Amino acid sequence: MNEMADLAITAPATARADLLLLGVFEGELPVVDGLPAALAESAQRLAERPGWKARKGRCIETSVGEQYLAITTVALRGLGKRDELDRFKLDRWLKSAIDATLACGLGRLALRLPDHETTQGLESAERVLRQLRAATYRFRSFLAADEPETHLSLIQLLPPGDDPRAWRQALGTARAITDGMEFCRTLGNTPGNIAQPEWMEQQARELAELTGATLTVLDAEELEKRGMNGMLAVGNGSKYPPRIVRIDLGTTGPSVALVGKGITFDTGGISLKPSAAMEEMKFDKCGATTVLGIVRAVADLKLPIRLRAYLALAENMPGGSAYRPGDILRCYNGKSVEIINTDAEGRIVLADTLAWAVEEKPDWLLEFSTLTGACVIALGPLAAGIFTPNDQLADGLLAAAERSGERLWRLPYWPEHLEPMRGNYAELKNSGGRWGAACTAAAFLGQFVDSHERWAHIDIAGPCAADGKGGSGARGATGYSVPFTVDWLRTLNPE
Repeated sequence: MNEMADLAITAPATARADLLLLGVFEGELPVVDGLPAALAESAQRLAERPGWKARKGRCIETSVGEQYLAITTVALRGLGKRDELDRFKLDRWLKSAIDATLACGLGRLALRLPDHETTQGLESAERVLRQLRAATYRFRSFLAADEPETHLSLIQLLPPGDDPRAWRQALGTARAITDGMEFCRTLGNTPGNIAQPEWMEQQARELAELTGATLTVLDAEELEKRGMNGMLAVGNGSKYPPRIVRIDLGTTGPSVALVGKGITFDTGGISLKPSAAMEEMKFDKCGATTVLGIVRAVADLKLPIRLRAYLALAENMPGGSAYRPGDILRCYNGKSVEIINTDAEGRIVLADTLAWAVEEKPDWLLEFSTLTGACVIALGPLAAGIFTPNDQLADGLLAAAERSGERLWRLPYWPEHLEPMRGNYAELKNSGGRWGAACTAAAFLGQFVDSHERWAHIDIAGPCAADGKGGSGARGATGYSVPFTVDWLRTLNPE
């Protein structure tokens, strides 16, 4: 029910669609090479209409009138000035074009972009195809069966330039990454009354069966045996017991641990959150859903790496067994933590999970979490913050994000940020106050990775979900960080 459109690379003369959409630069004519004569003439007549300037986002269309043609409607959509277009602007243009197509209820779209530096080469082809397909996703699982549905089933791209080989080569990668994003988004959008820790475990189990991976589950009893008291403390306020789920995929190549925060719903616990927008706290599991989306894409692409994915799953509720401000916990690695605020629960479940993950000595460790509102205040909804002591890892992830069209910004990870996190009655406390709160949270997590330096904390609280504003009608989980992480993983074993 939440399917995305399929992708195809099509020659101009053979495209069959409800609409042919041509991107046009301001002051230029549409590219009509290879199109049937009637379509080319219609596009040229549109471009000659008085007032048409191909300004960014402006659209003009006409019926061709030749009923025997496989395409009967042609539209021009302005890209703005050629020298002002960059990859991020093209991404937004693609999303708006898909939104408009969906709003018209069209099932098949043929799209042609002009040749430009943003549409040249394999890297650009992968990015454009991924953006197009991801833009067609809508979460419809709980709508009535007879709800009117606009479903775009096929996007046929007419490759810019003379050589379609890069575009054909990019198809498989674009499909795999967007399938991973779809999985991540659907899990993230599923509400807390369904997406409880056990349900999330079941999704991971089905993914493991699909991909041939192995699954390990630490239930509440096993967490207690291992001394993972952070996981237990956060989860004890809910009637749904907490658990850590590990997926092992791959047997050769570098070992990469992925850790995801999976708070299936976050009330704040005893330190109860305000009621405004609390429904969005179903997205507090998006660190875990991101990890699952990455696993799916890696499996589809058959990347030669040893992937270990850890999901810290719990529900943070203010029940009679909930942990309290003032409690002192001893985590899996032996460090004691004084609880100042039960709404700073993500770092508590991650403490145990990171300590387990690093114990297995991965070559690289990435952790994803909707950890702090402070990171959203610093960077807004457009970017995630990355914290790492390792310049090589930071540079690699930042470059992958740039290639993938996702914004990632490195924030300070300084020793001084640990000082506010030192406890009064324990070694650490779980909140150090407002100032630099995203940085102090990262410093806290750093106490649970032992001496491992090739690790990164990625705070995705801002871009993990969209509110339907800002240029796209899509709401909910975005699948953010699946593309750039997969891109980075591919660089570990360049072909």
